[in-house]
Amino acid sequence: MLSAKQLCELISKGGVFTDIKGSSVNEVYDDFSKKIKLPDGLYAEVLNRELIEREKVLSTAVGNGIAIPHPRSQLIYNPADERIAVCFSREGIDMHSPDSTNVSAFFVLLTHTSQSHLAILSTLAALVQKKDFITVLKTKPNQKALLDAIKMYCNN
Repeated sequence: MLSAKQLCELISKGGVFTDIKGSSVNEVYDDFSKKIKLPDGLYAEVLNRELIEREKVLSTAVGNGIAIPHPRSQLIYNPADERIAVCFSREGIDMHSPDSTNVSAFFVLLTHTSQSHLAILSTLAALVQKKDFITVLKTKPNQKALLDAIKMYCNN
């Protein structure tokens, strides 16, 4: 598990984007792949392709209007380049979520090891189950508001 501070640092690197366009997974992934802050050497087209390939294997939707997309293969090789981009779509999209809720909040993970990936996933999994945090996500908060909510609800 990560601390709230660590999670906030990763999101600060990746950014928060509140107006992602698209009515399908492919369209949404294409739009946010072009907008999120990527480390040097990683290109939007590569990220988009990897996210779509991952989605074909199994939906990354976790319920409550949230998905945690991540590439199938390693795209980050330096721990300093790890990040999480948080993207909110204009309209929710059907991603075959376990609770049948359309997804509008995406936590896009870019990690360099499976251990790091699992630590981030476990932290997010705990956080996105908290009703008060879900309520904040539904407002499509800007970066400051999202980081404040994480500090309030993470590890509590």
